[in-house]
Amino acid sequence: MSAASSQMPDAERQPRKSGVVIPHAPKWHQRLGAALIYALAHALAATLRFRLNDLSGYFSGVPQEKIIFAIWHNRLALSLILYRRYVARRDRGRRLVAMVSASRDGGMLAGVLERFGVEPVRGSSSRRGPQALREMVSWGGRGHDLAITPDGPRGPCYIVQGGVISTAQLTGLPIVPVAYHLNWKIRAKSWDRFQIPLPFARCEVTIGRVMRVPREATDAERELLRQQLETGMRAITRD
Repeated sequence: MSAASSQMPDAERQPRKSGVVIPHAPKWHQRLGAALIYALAHALAATLRFRLNDLSGYFSGVPQEKIIFAIWHNRLALSLILYRRYVARRDRGRRLVAMVSASRDGGMLAGVLERFGVEPVRGSSSRRGPQALREMVSWGGRGHDLAITPDGPRGPCYIVQGGVISTAQLTGLPIVPVAYHLNWKIRAKSWDRFQIPLPFARCEVTIGRVMRVPREATDAERELLRQQLETGMRAITRD
């Protein structure tokens, strides 16, 4: 769902640098590319056959509380389609915030998010990390769903970083792991082997068991929860 990066160190643990880091704004050609990606995503999704396996129990109706969607970086292609299909379509008042890299490359993805009506928060482990974490926490406090790629933006693939745990602890929102399996796809030669669905593929969506992070959790408890989340997400991931 986001393009979201979770390689976020705790805001309170990071020394503050002077000044504010301004993320790169999308260029005109990135906005054009975002419009094309948006149109192609909808056209492609219309051909897919979806099946939902909900281990969380949250999606029998509309989740009553706001949540943090955790989805692997290589499955971003359908993340916004899934949010719209299983959440926003059932409750049109819900809004999603997703984390995107503050780099130049992140500009196009931010444009795609905006086309889907998703608020992008720009930041990663290397740029605007503490600022972006604070922004995500603020949006969560204002009643928005949050989306994070727990192994993004640079990996390693399928290794949960600590940012999603920090966000859950600071917001009090539950983490809902999401994965899907495509029977027909292209896999890019990137660090995460990004998955691109092909027309008329079957998309088997699995919603994993919900995890909560107590606000008073210690460092050791947070690490244990991080490991548990990684294990749980790997368990619902089928390549």
